[in-house]
Amino acid sequence: MPETIIVEDPSKRHRNLGVAFFILGLFLVGAVFIFYLSDAQEKALESSGFTIPPATVDYAAPQLSLTSLDGNPVSLDDYHGKVVLVNNWATWCPPCKGEMPELQAYYETHAKDGFVVVAVESGEPAKTVSDFVQLLGLTFPVWLDAKGAALEAFQNWDLPSSYLIDRDGIVCMIWKSQINQATLEKYVTPFLEK
Repeated sequence: MPETIIVEDPSKRHRNLGVAFFILGLFLVGAVFIFYLSDAQEKALESSGFTIPPATVDYAAPQLSLTSLDGNPVSLDDYHGKVVLVNNWATWCPPCKGEMPELQAYYETHAKDGFVVVAVESGEPAKTVSDFVQLLGLTFPVWLDAKGAALEAFQNWDLPSSYLIDRDGIVCMIWKSQINQATLEKYVTPFLEK
């Protein structure tokens, strides 16, 4: 019985390779499109004044004492009589980075009204946090939290998360997401007018 030899058609191999490259190209174009679409969507929401509603709560602010960026002991008690926004964040967290300029702009506008942002960085070394703060020109207090004490105190490990504490030391609003200046104006400003 004669042996059958199968010879692969080289044009089929080239076609299969071409199809694979075409599919890969479509995938890459789709990924780039989705990336730009989501970025454009986020910018449109920011510029439209879209607000993120908070969860309303009513409990005493936790006792929280940490270390400031310059190494000094700090406590939430230091801000009694002010309206405080505690913001748990991290330098590696994209939504956290995205909201920092919004927090800074609101803080600059309302610090004279007795408002302060206390930004509690979750776990990064002081040098990393300091470089980040300088890069963005942040002027509100930044605290270091190497062991997650603030996350534990507020019983929430989501980043970013923000807690509004009124002048009497009561936590009255919580956001478990990135917030913007429009949100702060809508929900925080009324507490400054009391």
